[in-house]
Amino acid sequence: MKFHRLTFFASLLLTAVMLLVVYVFDSAKHQFSETNRQFFFTLGISTLLMAIINYLVIDYLFNFYGKKQIRKISTILPEEFTDEMSEDLNFKTLGEKVTELQEKNAWEIDTMKEMENYRKEYVGNVSHELKTPLFSIQGYVETLMDGGIENLAIRDKYLERIDKSVERLLNIVKDLDAINQYESGEITLNLTRFDINLLIKEIFDLLEMEAQKKQANLNMQTSQQQMFVYADKQKIFQVLINLISNAIHYANREQAQITVKTNILKTKVYIEVQDNGMGIKPEALPRIFERFYRVETSRSRKDGGSGLGLAIVKHILEAHHENISVESVYLEGTKFSFLLDKSQ
Repeated sequence: MKFHRLTFFASLLLTAVMLLVVYVFDSAKHQFSETNRQFFFTLGISTLLMAIINYLVIDYLFNFYGKKQIRKISTILPEEFTDEMSEDLNFKTLGEKVTELQEKNAWEIDTMKEMENYRKEYVGNVSHELKTPLFSIQGYVETLMDGGIENLAIRDKYLERIDKSVERLLNIVKDLDAINQYESGEITLNLTRFDINLLIKEIFDLLEMEAQKKQANLNMQTSQQQMFVYADKQKIFQVLINLISNAIHYANREQAQITVKTNILKTKVYIEVQDNGMGIKPEALPRIFERFYRVETSRSRKDGGSGLGLAIVKHILEAHHENISVESVYLEGTKFSFLLDKSQ
């Protein structure tokens, strides 16, 4: 409550007390003379009038001075705050706006710190990913230059390894370019009608030899032979081949089973990629869609992945206004699932 209001109510209370004293003493003991009685009544009325005048004057001065000071303070605040305060300037609104600005600044500082940490981690990850194939290429080239090129067996073997390292470098650069485009909102979808079941079968054919090396079985379960969706076929191909390839790479048992399921849910088509591989630890699960995050670092780099596959999958599905879900039990298996628009 404002100070001048407290003063006013205090004056009213004092006046009431004085009048009450006059009334009690006068009616109970008749000790007051007429002159004293008039004096106390006059004093009470005067106190009341002074309280009213005090309230009006102080209220005017308070508002005038307060608004003047608020205007000075508001000059250092952002325009989006002062524009809203132009019609009703008061200290309460100013306090709320300053608190809001403080919270916003604190949030922005925390965000900047997170982005700085993310930037450092990102640069470190890129450097590490590029360093491995580059050092391999450098080592093989130096060996060949030191005379290894004269030995045909060594030359052919090292040239093949150089070729694989260059291919990995190209894949990393290509994935980096793709993820930067997706995160900057530059992703363009070419939406068409296609059979998702047929696309899955084509991917199975491409990955058949890779699955055989890992002794993994590729299975498909569907409620209909043909199931048409409306999406970007090339990008959904990229999503599925990433998910199925990951399942193959992480197969860690004999006769590993990788199953892709499709089903119709009203206006959507449900797609699920499930395996009985090594699974993902609970603490790693929330981070698997981050750039360069690896569930099992040494094994992933040995397989030659860029570490960007799941991040790209996430962005592609978000561009389709869909989300990807993951469930996993460590050492038992993992299940990825997402929805696509059904096409007639």
